[in-house]
This record gives sequence, structure tokens and C-alpha cells, in this order.
Amino acid sequence: MTGGELALVAIMAVTLITTVVGALGIRVARTPDDFMVAARAVPPLRNAAAISGEYLSAASFLGVAGLLLKDGLGMLWYPVGYAAGYLMLLLLVAAPLRRFGAYTIPDFAEGRLGEPRLRQVATVFVLLIGWFYLLPQLKGAGLTLHVLLGTPYWVGVGVLAIVVTSNIAAGGMKGVTFVQAVQYWIKLVAIATPAVVLLVVAGGIHRSALTRPVPPVFSTTTTVRVQTAVAFDVTSPVTVTAHGTIDGSPIDGPLTLSSGKHSVRDGAVLVFPAGAPAPHAVGLPVLSGRSWVSPFVGEGHRGAHPLAATYSLIVATFLGTLGLPHILVRFYTNRDGRSARRTTVLVLMLLGGFYVFPAVFAVLARLRDPGLYLTGQTDSVVLVLPHALIQGIGGELLGALVAAGAFAAFLSTSSGLLVSVAGAMAHDLLRGGVRTFRRCAVLAGAVGLVAGLQVQQFDLNLLVGWCFAIAASTFCPLLVLGIWWRGLTWVGAIAGLVIGGGSSSVAIILTMLGVGRTGWPGVLLGQPAIWTVPLAFLAMVVVSKATPAQLPPDLEAKLLQLHLPEALRPRRPASLEVRPSTGMDL
Repeated sequence: MTGGELALVAIMAVTLITTVVGALGIRVARTPDDFMVAARAVPPLRNAAAISGEYLSAASFLGVAGLLLKDGLGMLWYPVGYAAGYLMLLLLVAAPLRRFGAYTIPDFAEGRLGEPRLRQVATVFVLLIGWFYLLPQLKGAGLTLHVLLGTPYWVGVGVLAIVVTSNIAAGGMKGVTFVQAVQYWIKLVAIATPAVVLLVVAGGIHRSALTRPVPPVFSTTTTVRVQTAVAFDVTSPVTVTAHGTIDGSPIDGPLTLSSGKHSVRDGAVLVFPAGAPAPHAVGLPVLSGRSWVSPFVGEGHRGAHPLAATYSLIVATFLGTLGLPHILVRFYTNRDGRSARRTTVLVLMLLGGFYVFPAVFAVLARLRDPGLYLTGQTDSVVLVLPHALIQGIGGELLGALVAAGAFAAFLSTSSGLLVSVAGAMAHDLLRGGVRTFRRCAVLAGAVGLVAGLQVQQFDLNLLVGWCFAIAASTFCPLLVLGIWWRGLTWVGAIAGLVIGGGSSSVAIILTMLGVGRTGWPGVLLGQPAIWTVPLAFLAMVVVSKATPAQLPPDLEAKLLQLHLPEALRPRRPASLEVRPSTGMDL
């Protein structure tokens, strides 16, 4: 078998496992409780594995290593923040949220503050965050199949959308819980095994090689195969052996690339001599070793403000986890508040173990495969590095294993997102039951498919970082203040959601359109959480202080429901129960 055939077999195996394990959930998924919260009966270890499987998305499996390779070790704040967000979740939200008992975040919002209009506004942001987070998963699937099998980008996007939508429509949360728990262990093995093997093959990592005051160079004679047409910059003249179309002319033999910009068509092959500086695709920062190992985000970028960008990223990732609907709904699947806390502690351990390995790929690629800077395909580093460092069947087997893990990442996270989006549409907008949920799952998948075809040019982690910024600016202040501050009113909550969510969304849209690429505009628009999160908190507090008459009349009972352990709290009056629609269209 060729490497591509092995990768295809691995991807098909993961897809088959997903379908079969999901089918087990179909046999026991019958009621809205089964479809939306897995009957609130998932034990902590299985739930922790399922949450970790859902959370470790394309951004984690592929994007973290690619972002580190491109922008430097300061981007380690992404995985640090992804994991540390669960510590914030443990301290502030997990147990109270489970005690309150609901199906969705809009359920919590209306139940806590007693206003249907708040539910509607919250649902809008559930859909926005869910669909936005779905985009990097779809892009990752398109990229994986393109790199490994040579298929067009849209093929991977379509395959993922169809498989996940079918699985969710059939089994709901109960079915997907089994799938995601299995997929976490697949992803851990798929990234840890190649990382350890490649580290041994490379003979370890020497710190002095990373901190050189020059950009990366090819350590040995290196062949770079260009799959997608690209323009790149050469910092100093270099003679290469080229086969293909370079600068618009067909070349087959030696070629001297002068300093400056050059272009290469897809299918071209360039062979660089040992010691040659690695060209960079136009738009990629050319970082010296000292800049690359900086602990700050954006170090070495012209016009950047590294400290401000770092703090903004920390705010987005630490607090964004508190506002991710597809993660928060998982805590409704626990039996009680104690189980929710135990689940969160286990998640911290599982995530911490996983995030050790993407950094290994990034460091090895910078030292041993800097040709990725030329192609600009830094997000593919985890996929291509095994083939670059190990020739023959060994590299192909590791590449197939990585492909399986990557597709498991796309499948598990996309499944959780579609459950969240379909649940919000069916339960919070349409007030329907199982049949409505299934229809909404198909609609949500179709919308994601169309949008996923439009984001091929954006980095995986950049898309996820923007999603975290929106989540941190909306549901984080709603949950923190709704749980811990008795003075929050529904008017203040709506004001904070609209102002925080609107401002962060506008900033991100402007960034996508190319506005403010450098200097302070680049930081404040590209990493908006540093100002949109405080703005959302401030809006909720100020407007709530101005509208004290809108406090719910049963406030004390609701606060007791949030904070008293299940064994001690009084029985909740039926009028306060948050229940799904009784018209279940089974």
C-alpha cells in the first residue's frame, strides 16, 4: 500500500468506528433527555473522556503545532489557555450549573432571570458560536484529505459534514457521548506515538539550535513539493534544483533564486542544499530563533504589541471556555454537582497530557522540515512531518495513524457542536422534541457545510481563537454574574450579551476583511477579548443597577438551587422547574 492508501484506510476505520459506536446510542436514545443531556446519567470518567474528545478539535490536533511553527512558542498560550479554561470552569461554573438543571444555556438564562426574550437572544449567540466553531473542523477535514490524498478541499468538508450530521440526527447526545469518549483515546495515541518516535529519530532537541539569531535553515539537502500554488520571499540568493513552473516559466534543472519575491505553481518540486535559509510564503513572519522562542504572542511581527496581544489571548482562552455552549451542555449530563466537579478535574488531567505533544511537532519541524514555511501549509505539520523524517513504510504508518487521529478530532468536536446548535434550534426556538431535533441537526449541518467552504485561507487556531473571544464576551459574564451576583437583571443580561457579542463579532469581521493588520488596530481587532470582555461585564452591571425592578421575584429560591448541594437543598417548586416542551413529537 502507498502512504495515501494507508491514510485512507485509517480515516475510513475511524469513520466506521464513529458510525458503529454511535449506533449503540441509537438503541437507547428515545426521549429528549437522551438526545440533549444523555439522560443526565454519564459517569465522570466517561464524561471527562467525552468532553476531552469533543474539546480537542482541529485547532488542537493540527492548529496548535502549525501556529507554533509559524508564529513561535509564544503561541503556547493557546493550549495553556484551552486547558486552564477548565480550571476557571471548575471554580466558577461547573457544580452550580449542573445543580440548576437545564437542557441548554438559554434554558439557564430564562430559568435564572425569568424572561423569555433573554432566551431568544442567548439562542442567537449559541448558534453563532456553534457554527463559528464548526468552521475550523470542516477546514481541517478539507486540509487533511487534500494533503494526504490530493482530493479537492471541498471533498473533506463534505465528507465530515455528512458523516457527523447523520450520526447526530440518529443518536443525539447519548449516541455521541460514547463516540467522543472513544475518540479521545484515539487522538491521544495518534499524536503521542508519532511525537515520541520522531523525537527519538531526530536524536532529541538541542536548545542552542532553537535560539540562533537567524531564520531557520535546511539542515540537510531537502526536497520541497508544492501542492498548492504559492508566492514566497527569498532572503538571500540560493541555487536549487527545480522541476515545474517557477515565476511563470517551466524549469527542469538548476535555478538560482535571487533575493525577493518568487512564485511557484502547484506540482512543482524544489531541492534546496543543506545550509540554505528557508524561504517563507508571502505573509508568513520571518522570525529569528530568538524571536521564535519568545514567550509573547506576536513577538517579531512588525507593528505588533506582544504584551497586549498575550494578555488578550489569555483573557479569551481562560474565560472563553466558560462560554462555549457545546462544552457547558456536557455538565448537564452529569448526575449531580459533585460529579460535575470530578468530571472537570479529570478533564484537566486528560487535556494536560495531550497538549505536551503538538509542541514537539512544531520544534522538530522548525529544525528538520522548514520547507513548510515556503509552502505556507503550516497547519499540515502534524500530517507531513512523519513522512519528512522517516522514509518508507515507517513514515507511512505513522502518517496513517496521524490521519486517523486528525479525522477523529474533526468528528468528535463537530458532533458536539451540532448537538449544541441543533438542541438550541429545536428546544429554544421551535420548542419541539426528538423529530424536530433531527430536522434541526440536518439544517445545522447544511449551514456549516456552506460556511466551511469559505474559510480555506484562515488558520485553524485563528478561527478558534475568535470563537473563544465571542464566547468570553457573551456567556462568560452571563454565567459568572448569573451564578454569583444576585443583582443581575434580565435587562442587564441582554445588554451585556448584545454589547459584548456584537463588539467582538464586529472586530472579528473587520479582521477577516483585512482591516487593521498591524499596530494597535491589529491587536484590538484581531484579539478583541481584552476590551470586549470587560465591556460586557460592565454593561451587565451598569444596566442591572439601573433596572432593579426587573429582578425575578423568586430570586432567593433560584440562588439556593444554584449553590446548595443536592442533599441539602429544599425541593424546587414546580413553577421554577426548567422543562422541555411537553409536546414531544416522537
